[in-house]
Amino acid sequence: MPAILAALGATPSGARAERVRQSPHFRDGSFQNSTPTRTMVGGESRPSVREFLTGGERRRPSAPVPLVTGVPATSADGLHLTWYGHATVLVEIEGARVLLDPVWSDRCSPTPGIGPKRLHPMPVALADLPRIDAIVISHDHYDHLDMPTVQALTRSQQAPFLVPLGVGAHLERWGVPDSRIIELDWEESADVAGLTLTATEARHFSGRTLRRNGTLWSSWVIAGEQRRVFYTGDSGYFDGYAAIGERHGPFDATLMQIGAYDKGWPDIHMFPEEAVAAHLDLRGDLLIPVHWATFNLALHPWTEPVDRLWAEAKAHNVNLAVPRPGERVDVTTPPPLDPWWQALG
Repeated sequence: MPAILAALGATPSGARAERVRQSPHFRDGSFQNSTPTRTMVGGESRPSVREFLTGGERRRPSAPVPLVTGVPATSADGLHLTWYGHATVLVEIEGARVLLDPVWSDRCSPTPGIGPKRLHPMPVALADLPRIDAIVISHDHYDHLDMPTVQALTRSQQAPFLVPLGVGAHLERWGVPDSRIIELDWEESADVAGLTLTATEARHFSGRTLRRNGTLWSSWVIAGEQRRVFYTGDSGYFDGYAAIGERHGPFDATLMQIGAYDKGWPDIHMFPEEAVAAHLDLRGDLLIPVHWATFNLALHPWTEPVDRLWAEAKAHNVNLAVPRPGERVDVTTPPPLDPWWQALG
């Protein structure tokens, strides 16, 4: 029970709470999106518990997901992206390494035996990661912020954690030194290892308990001297992507959330077609999908997000790479698209 209570995190207090209160995005006791946002639509659009438990969709792969295992050699320049599954990505950019939303636990849940279970193993052990220069968290939901992974990285790495406002309270409770916590509001930046990392707007919500929106959620810009990457975190589609593209783009690559969508929550996760629209708004070159294939979080079939994405990308002449978990993509010369997932549908 103590571990479960710890996994719930902590409420910002002291200086962290003051920064939260001073944010222009914090009003009436909680963070707010810039446009009205529904986290769940009522009526017939809302999926029932029975649909989640007994729906006829194939929400799991029919065979083991092919993994690319081992830790590849890293380069001192260029731009390489390794998707480990769900939203966890290693960004190698101009000699620095940034780890996004690391989750190595078997379930995304505060308890070890309950909650969505991983559909494929992680392709690399946490202890086998190379030296990381920055660890970036998009928001505090369990499939993006995992207490055991954070604690392991605190022991095995020296990198700072860059998080949206308020999320530092969770890390502090889990033993991360204050000197390694950098909290940012939207459009605030920090310089780490020769990179500029900027928290940018997203359309979502937060919370690890029944209380919502006490911490901020963000997308992220990772910028070197020559190369730029955008990561959506979790977000519904909104017109802010065009503003981010104008202010921070163009981007060599975008890491776009495409899975766990439903007509019952259209404002907080993008449909695959919206991910392509956002990529174009952002002025992205190569699109790599994330937030699919690893955890069963919605009613759609397992392969549907990437099938719909591929069709929309082709319709708009968008460059697309769909790596296997653990596959390292050279953004300068991405591999030809191989529909490896179709055999598992």
